Amino acid sequence: MIGINGCSFVDELGRTLMLRGANLGGSSKVPRTPEGATHLKAGLLDHRSVSFVGRPFALEEADEHFSRLRHWGMTFLRFLITWEAVEHAGPGIYDEAYMNYLHALIEKAGRHGISLFIDPHQDMWSRFSGGDGAPGWTLEAVGFDLGALDETGAAITHQFHGDPFPKMVWPTNSGKLAAATMFTLFFAGDVYAPKTLVEGEPAQQYLQRHYIDAMTHVARRLADLPNVVGYDAMNEPLPGYVGWKNLAEPGGIVSLGNAPTGFQGMLLGDGIPQEVGVWEMRFASIKRTHNRLVNRERRRAWRDGLPCVWRQNGVWDRGGDGAPVLLRPDHFARVDGRAADFPNDFYRPFAIRFARAIRSAHPRALIFIEADANRWPPRWTPDDPANVVFAPHWYDDLVLVQKRFLSFMGLESGSLRIIVGRRAIRESFARQLARLKEGARECMCGAPTLLAEFGIPFDMNGARAYRTGGFGAQERALDRSFQAVEANLLDCTIWNYTSDNTNKRGDQWNGEDLSIYSEDQRTDPADVSSGGRGLRSLLRPYPRATAGTPLHLSFDFRTGAFSFAFRHDPDTRAPTEIFLPSYRYARGCVVSVSDGDWEIQADTLVYRHGAERQEHVVRVTPRYCSR
Repeated sequence: MIGINGCSFVDELGRTLMLRGANLGGSSKVPRTPEGATHLKAGLLDHRSVSFVGRPFALEEADEHFSRLRHWGMTFLRFLITWEAVEHAGPGIYDEAYMNYLHALIEKAGRHGISLFIDPHQDMWSRFSGGDGAPGWTLEAVGFDLGALDETGAAITHQFHGDPFPKMVWPTNSGKLAAATMFTLFFAGDVYAPKTLVEGEPAQQYLQRHYIDAMTHVARRLADLPNVVGYDAMNEPLPGYVGWKNLAEPGGIVSLGNAPTGFQGMLLGDGIPQEVGVWEMRFASIKRTHNRLVNRERRRAWRDGLPCVWRQNGVWDRGGDGAPVLLRPDHFARVDGRAADFPNDFYRPFAIRFARAIRSAHPRALIFIEADANRWPPRWTPDDPANVVFAPHWYDDLVLVQKRFLSFMGLESGSLRIIVGRRAIRESFARQLARLKEGARECMCGAPTLLAEFGIPFDMNGARAYRTGGFGAQERALDRSFQAVEANLLDCTIWNYTSDNTNKRGDQWNGEDLSIYSEDQRTDPADVSSGGRGLRSLLRPYPRATAGTPLHLSFDFRTGAFSFAFRHDPDTRAPTEIFLPSYRYARGCVVSVSDGDWEIQADTLVYRHGAERQEHVVRVTPRYCSR
């Protein structure tokens, strides 16, 4: 059982837990039948006749994968599902075959000692707007023509763009018409699009009701499984247009490739060609290089006879001469006469509504709350639902975006300031994660923080490791992220474990390749760890359960030396348990302790501290050189 005590996760014996695991899995973003990998266009628009049964893997493969994860010490998973997987056939029509599969799979995970929380995953709203998540009918419900989104510049998708799909171009959809419109309607339609109704219901109420009802149905079906500890409200919720100060300028997360302004995106969607700015990625910056004419064929992103939502709501119109006019450039900038605050004005009310609905089906469920990348969560009050967790994401941005590892250079998330020097990088990364923990203390009544996503692309440096078999750069890159996690004693789930990852197609989604496992690296079927990537850095000792408060944790992946210090709780009688990966300590280890006694049971160091001192130290080194 996993519970919360203050800012920590605890077990039924009162010990402080350190939760470690992975996101399962990367290809859960796309259907299994027909095969939905994003490089495949065929069948994309037949979106009501899909199945996610078999994501993240088939039931008959489950024991193999759960055994591997358990062997690696990854006993806490962020388990990906999508709204589309649950409700793809139409509003209110749930895929019960998928529900049955989900229940059976998660029950198997429990037999392997694995707990998890459900992540209703989305990126950029849906597969049809460049990401994953929502069913296709949600876009159709507000008037979009799914087959016209790419041509009109309303989205850029791997399926329509084809190969090679530019690296990290998919986040640009956050500022494009399709995703920006859907997020705005979902979170803030009542304020910014009151004239937009779906079946007579305000768009915001219609979309939120269906999403929450679908996830509550999932919670009801899984409520009897003790290893399901909670639910994420939504992966990486985006504000859409909310807070966009001037629609005559580009917006969204990033400008890369074609980057229309907000107003240009609306005009393109209404069949009006535009010269848009084109941005290109440089080493540590993105520059506007030239312009490009988009939508020469004057195709509309909206279905025949249906208006542009934003023209309908008075954001723009045509003047007396027929030319388009931006009437309200700051339409989305304010609410109630003040600057719009997306996390608190719009995301928080949704998250509260979500939490209460989930608890009606699964009363003891923890609720995991996210925020924009590198931002603090919304402000929670004592009157809001309790037992919540802040689940931010953080990446080594320079490695993620450039797919290169330079040991002496890093990036300050948010400010994009270059950091030079190994020590400066280590200190900066630790500060960045410390600030996220501070956000939970300041904004969420001291809730725990679980780093829900971090990781590295394994195809870095031109995918050289796949040709040479040497993953040294990946190990060093992953280690410096783990050092920041350990410096802050963070619970974490790495992104990601994809059972059908390949060297050629990565995680089967938008060219990403961050999986810690791949069949293409599996050389010895008899070795449970075969297929793992960067294992010297990935497989690290950690205190699974501490009889008190953790104080310090460090691990040197080169030597295998581990050190852990904690202050004991006099009311906790159970021992401290430390996971020792056999991959690192297969030939034995040398253990030294400040006091008390210890023993090794399978992959666990069981330590019973003495009563003479308050603080205790455990050190472990390999008896022989690690592999």
